Amino acid sequence: MVQTFPRRPPRVSWVRGTPVFFVTFCTYRRRSILATKNVHDSFVAFGLQAAQSHNIAVGRYVIMPDHVHLFVCGDLHFHLGKWIKALKQALGKSISSGMGNDTIWQEGFFDHILRSDESMAQKWEYVRDNPVRAGFVTIWTEWPFQGEIVLIDRACL
Repeated sequence: MVQTFPRRPPRVSWVRGTPVFFVTFCTYRRRSILATKNVHDSFVAFGLQAAQSHNIAVGRYVIMPDHVHLFVCGDLHFHLGKWIKALKQALGKSISSGMGNDTIWQEGFFDHILRSDESMAQKWEYVRDNPVRAGFVTIWTEWPFQGEIVLIDRACL
């Protein structure tokens, strides 16, 4: 008998407190359409609005040509899946002018719940060096499509 599996693993339905999530999502077929000033500006505007209106902290992030890494923390009512969907829609509006009806995003996203400051520091070191490993810059601070919208510290962990 062949066993079937769901397309994606189920999300954890129980989480205590207000966890910090490390999130990655990609463009459809890994197309290089994200590393632009327009997308970056839209991302920052969305992150600032999230903080001001919804008590959602978007921490450090890196926008690569074909994927985005970010740290995010919300209150007890925060629903990561719905929030990522809204983020993708907002970024899609800044991309879609030249795309027609083409699919922009790969379905779903990857997330990991961080359990300590050390875990966040390790993830950040890996993420921040992505543009260097890809050969876009020689040091990570030169990459223009990265930053930190809200400082996420031990208070969220």
